[in-house]
Amino acid sequence: MIRNCTHAGSWYLENAQKLDKQLSDWLSVVARQNQHVKSIIAPHAGYSYSGRAASYAYINLIPENFKRVFILGPSHHVYMKTCGLTKLDTWETPLGDLMVDKETSNKLYNTGNFIWNTKGVDEDEHSLEMQLPYIAKIAEKRLSELSIVPIMVGSLSVDLEELYGKILAPYFDDPENFFVISSDFCHWGERFSYTRYENRDVPIYKYIEELDRKAMKIIEGGDPLQFSKYLKETKNTICGRCPIAVMLWIAKNSQFKYNISSVYYEQSSKVTKSSDSSVSYGVLSFSKEV
Repeated sequence: MIRNCTHAGSWYLENAQKLDKQLSDWLSVVARQNQHVKSIIAPHAGYSYSGRAASYAYINLIPENFKRVFILGPSHHVYMKTCGLTKLDTWETPLGDLMVDKETSNKLYNTGNFIWNTKGVDEDEHSLEMQLPYIAKIAEKRLSELSIVPIMVGSLSVDLEELYGKILAPYFDDPENFFVISSDFCHWGERFSYTRYENRDVPIYKYIEELDRKAMKIIEGGDPLQFSKYLKETKNTICGRCPIAVMLWIAKNSQFKYNISSVYYEQSSKVTKSSDSSVSYGVLSFSKEV
């Protein structure tokens, strides 16, 4: 049972050699933060837009340190009020296939708080798939030793965000596990039904950055309730807001302390007029205090 890489050839390069070179070039010019990063927030737009930004996240994944990568991403196509797991054994990428940790997925399902996705639901969603080529590239020398646990996160209430954080915290405490949180930041423009612009003293793109930087600062603070309050006040269109909130609850319920840091930020374009649009890409990391 294979999840085909349905977005290859459109959202990112299908040719393995060209894709490998593209990722290698991006990774070659970024620096790793430290040896203790346990989780990253990474974008999931087409690589021509967000691929460079994602390299700032993935340079911090050290494959020798981990056996398992949990990937939490939002559901863009199916409305769900819970979290979905995959029944598929293997997720395909042009750079090599990634094995699903079926044992861990089954344990999560057996908590009674997850559902199984269909193959069609898995293959339609890009937020999880866009992380796979980078994982395969980073882990290229030990791809067969690494497994993934994809989790599609629905539109959760704050109570459910906290519940999933508590369920997943013991897995985060396991030194063999790494967590990837898939999210873009502000989607600004009429086509996204979001045109908030309150500080007219700066260009729109600067206001969008102010909005996103505030969100990133709150995430750095590690308080999921403050993040929820920010979202309620600003309505910022952060598509992975629920996965991010779950990650904040995970860190809050961990037996260890984490430093959360903003790593990188950029926008797909600089919005200067109301007819423009852009998507923002913020990268953050969770580093274990030692």
